[in-house]
Amino acid sequence: MDIEARIKRRQRRDGEPRLLVDYDSLSPVVHIDDPVNCGPVLERLLDYLDPVFDGHLPPNAYVYGPKGSGKSAVVTALFDRLVRVSSVNNAAIHTTTRVQATFAPRFVYVDARETTSAFAFYHAVLAALVDESVPKQGIKTEALQSRLKATLDGPQTGAIVAVDHLEEPGTLDGEAFVDLCAGLPSKVSWLAIGRSSPDETVLTDYTASEIQFEPYQSQVLIDVLMTRASSAGSQRTLDHRLARDIAEWADGDAHDALAALFGAADEATRNRHQSITAADTAAGIAAVPRPCVSLGRVFALPENRQQVLHELLALRPDQQQSVRATSQHIAKSVDLSAATVKRILYELAEDGITRRVTAERVDRKGRPPSRLEPRFPTVVFERLFAAR
Repeated sequence: MDIEARIKRRQRRDGEPRLLVDYDSLSPVVHIDDPVNCGPVLERLLDYLDPVFDGHLPPNAYVYGPKGSGKSAVVTALFDRLVRVSSVNNAAIHTTTRVQATFAPRFVYVDARETTSAFAFYHAVLAALVDESVPKQGIKTEALQSRLKATLDGPQTGAIVAVDHLEEPGTLDGEAFVDLCAGLPSKVSWLAIGRSSPDETVLTDYTASEIQFEPYQSQVLIDVLMTRASSAGSQRTLDHRLARDIAEWADGDAHDALAALFGAADEATRNRHQSITAADTAAGIAAVPRPCVSLGRVFALPENRQQVLHELLALRPDQQQSVRATSQHIAKSVDLSAATVKRILYELAEDGITRRVTAERVDRKGRPPSRLEPRFPTVVFERLFAAR
């Protein structure tokens, strides 16, 4: 957190000692500039990028690991820093011992959760490479490809494109992604990021190396939690012992750990506690379902689907006796018909965002009704949804 943000947080005090929380610092969908204790895997990524410093494009590569292992956090931080370095130098990235390098690659990060079509993919890559705005309407996919080739037409240009969250439900599968990459200029290398092991994806048929992320070790995850908690409030916001409890429960998953910490801080704030207590921590952990869907997937959903989820969480249990009844209640609060809401609810269940659970019934006639159970951290979702 920067100095100005810290000052503003303290200005919100009203004279009464209480916990002050900056929720962005605790959010599982916010990545910090300098991820905690990621040196070894960062070095492996830099080894992959090493040809750049000699004036060459690296080969394609595949980054993989389970949810919450830090793939997105580390890759986005590294690419953001490389973009800044190359922008400041306005020339090739090189060291003092490699001054002969004249190659000036561009670094592009694309989230596959937000680019599910060929047009969206090429548009995202092009928009990251040019300064001017790229229109989203009135232009064909082929025109985007032509502009990409023209943008990278030069002996000293090229691009490394990192594409995150591949092969998740609702995103590009491996074969579709490879087909899209075939439409990129020849002077583009790609870094695919996913969860599948190398022998379970077609992506590795087109890569020269694989970089694995392991789940966080307990002590490292404790450091992550303590660092985020300190940024969110103060050094006394979270006790080290409680951070250990969350880390051990999360079992190496930083997303779930941060979601639990967020929920604990929210509970402490509502109860006007001066710091997070054991009871707050227990409530935060209980609010995170296992297995848990990444909140990044939820916030990548279209706005109308997020609104439906928001209204779903606001319903009383007696209003959720069946999907049909749920749809009718939600339709009263959104600009959608009950039939459309019902279709969206079923699609969310099919994608694993929610889970259909057989509901209790008062008679024994026909098929038992079902209700929908969220599979994502609802406390965090509601807070961030309201902020947006």
